[in-house]
Amino acid sequence: MTDFLHAPVTTLAFCWRLRRRDGVALGFTTHDRDLVIDGLTYSAAPGMLPSAIAWSDGLEADSMDLSGALTNDAITEADLAAGRWDGAELRLLAVDWEAPGGEQLFLARGELGTVSQSGREFTAELKGPATRLDRPVAELTSPDCRARLGDKRCRVDLAPLTRISEVVAVLDESMVDIADAEPVANAYADGSLRWVTGANSGLDAAILRSNGVRLTLRDPVAGAVAEGDRVEVVQGCDKIFETCRDRFANAENFRGEPHLPGNDLLTRYPGAG
Repeated sequence: MTDFLHAPVTTLAFCWRLRRRDGVALGFTTHDRDLVIDGLTYSAAPGMLPSAIAWSDGLEADSMDLSGALTNDAITEADLAAGRWDGAELRLLAVDWEAPGGEQLFLARGELGTVSQSGREFTAELKGPATRLDRPVAELTSPDCRARLGDKRCRVDLAPLTRISEVVAVLDESMVDIADAEPVANAYADGSLRWVTGANSGLDAAILRSNGVRLTLRDPVAGAVAEGDRVEVVQGCDKIFETCRDRFANAENFRGEPHLPGNDLLTRYPGAG
């Protein structure tokens, strides 16, 4: 499978495929001209290089770094700042640049972690599959629900809670008015907003609170927001048992322990109020 590695003259090129969470896929190669592999064009990016790659047969989390230059048509400073590349899926392989559609040597895969920037260069950490072993296995007890509204444990249908609207007024970088008022008071608090059109298209934002047609976002918007930008807004949940029971009629799927005694039980004494 890797006969090209043993050739008298090396014709090796590194290639990596990046796939963002919004579905955009880009390919890059260290070769001095573009290569087409499995229908995807890997653009020549000689300044983009992976760090040393090491494999281990233990349970330690493997990682590596990817560094490169910011460009106007591929990985831009604005996209990095907006978080478009956060969590992007990456596959790294080596090919024979004389026959890029032939033999391939798979090297690593994972997702982009921390991305740092210095001047016109960026460095991104690649987190391998073994990093999932660092995540907690068992959940901690909590009076609040540990599920996410609409996920497979919550089971609430998000379709009736989702609405497509558009921005009618921009008050500041984290507050906008949309065309449609909320169905109930503060319905979009702890919900989400996805930009469908405009400079922020494809990005998600968390909603802090809502009041009528006004939405307050948790964080400032990365790109410019204009009147007429279309958005998808999804109602939220404060993860309290009473909300789950009364608003969503979903008490049987509540993933918390609202009635479990807390540490204050140890401090009680006879005659306490």
